[in-house]
Amino acid sequence: MTDTSTDSVNGPGQAQGVDGLDLEERNSLRRVANLRTELEDITEVEYRQLRLERVVLVGVWTEGTAEDAENSMAELKLLAETAGSEVLDALIQRRQKPDPATYIGSGKVEDLRAAVVATGADTIICDGALAPSQLRNLEDRCKVKVVDRTALILDIFAQHAKSKEGKAQVELAQLQYQTQRLRGWGGNLSRQAGGQAAGGEGIGGRGPGETKLETDRRRIQMKMTKLRRELKELGKARETKKGNRQRHEIPSVAIAGYTNAGKSSLLNRLTDAGVLVENALFATLDPTTRRTQTSDGRVYTLSDTVGLVRNLPHQLVEAFRSTLEEVAESDLILHVVDGSDPDPEGQIAAVRQVIMEAGAGELPEILVINKADAADPLVIKQLLVREPHAVVVSARTGEGIDELLSAIEADLPQPAVQVDVMLPYSRGDLLNQIHTAGEIDTLDHEAEGTHVVARVNGGLAAELEPYAR
Repeated sequence: MTDTSTDSVNGPGQAQGVDGLDLEERNSLRRVANLRTELEDITEVEYRQLRLERVVLVGVWTEGTAEDAENSMAELKLLAETAGSEVLDALIQRRQKPDPATYIGSGKVEDLRAAVVATGADTIICDGALAPSQLRNLEDRCKVKVVDRTALILDIFAQHAKSKEGKAQVELAQLQYQTQRLRGWGGNLSRQAGGQAAGGEGIGGRGPGETKLETDRRRIQMKMTKLRRELKELGKARETKKGNRQRHEIPSVAIAGYTNAGKSSLLNRLTDAGVLVENALFATLDPTTRRTQTSDGRVYTLSDTVGLVRNLPHQLVEAFRSTLEEVAESDLILHVVDGSDPDPEGQIAAVRQVIMEAGAGELPEILVINKADAADPLVIKQLLVREPHAVVVSARTGEGIDELLSAIEADLPQPAVQVDVMLPYSRGDLLNQIHTAGEIDTLDHEAEGTHVVARVNGGLAAELEPYAR
């Protein structure tokens, strides 16, 4: 069975459906070239057969260019490989919108089933968020496991979460995803009766009971409540540290960006943080904050945040709300983009959308075009034309780091209060605080003490008031 539609003739030999798409496009699954996972070492064969799922990728191309659709599928391939899969084939269906029953249309399911049989795949990964009915229909028709993009990203997060908070956030996101997709099979849907039929409860115990589905859903809701309570407790420690920084009015800089754009490498280059660096999507999930200072001695913090991706699942946005708050409550955002990526502008748009959802859309931003050593110079020039407030760097080689540090210093918030004080030599602690948290205009060592003209925050200005000139 294939999809049908009423034809209208646009020109000689060109039939077009009611949804505006050429019938030739609608009636064929396009194979995406060069997306099969190739073995580089023949000794990996036995390991891969034992450990890796063999998958076929399928996507629905609804808008944008063919290049955009293939870039999205290329990213899905990287996600699948990060999750531990061997990609055997990749198919795209051109449609006005995904089919509500089977995602790609009932006729194309047979073609997809044929691709699964031909390749020997055991899993289908769809490049979109599927409804429970779409998942069930595809599994029933193709006879293999079907996973959507949301479940794939959740699986990767589950593999990479290391801290107690990170694991709790991922588990909460997985439970939020599962609660809408619970299914019962056969007798599992029957009600658990009361009375002797249920194990001898006797008189007063008989009643409608609960279905297995209702029981599972109730248990998930209870677990989610417990996880939210745990996350609230774990968040108190971060709030304490954040409160200390705010009390001392230390500026904060958040490093945000697409996954695998080089955020952790940049943090290591700027602060020697020693954060894990790996050429993989979502290699680091746990936020890392490091203290550093400008060339003139002002202290500020740099925070690495979770990597973002196109169509980031809503469950993850909610679960990682505490991490995204690091961005929303910062004074400056370093937005890192991979200059060597086939679609850096798509990365920029996806990250800015999530930043906007986190309530940080109005914060000052420096666009950091990373991986300059591997990027096409023409692509970098085009980005610089579109993004004038951008710095080109290579976290691997150190290229452009000095220029980035200068840009950070220029964009950090300036202390608000001008002071003119004569500090006695016994108050070296106050002079040190001015160096750390303020901007010194003039400093002279005189007989009675140190004469300082500087800009400082309000709290320090109050402490310096007794020494004002």
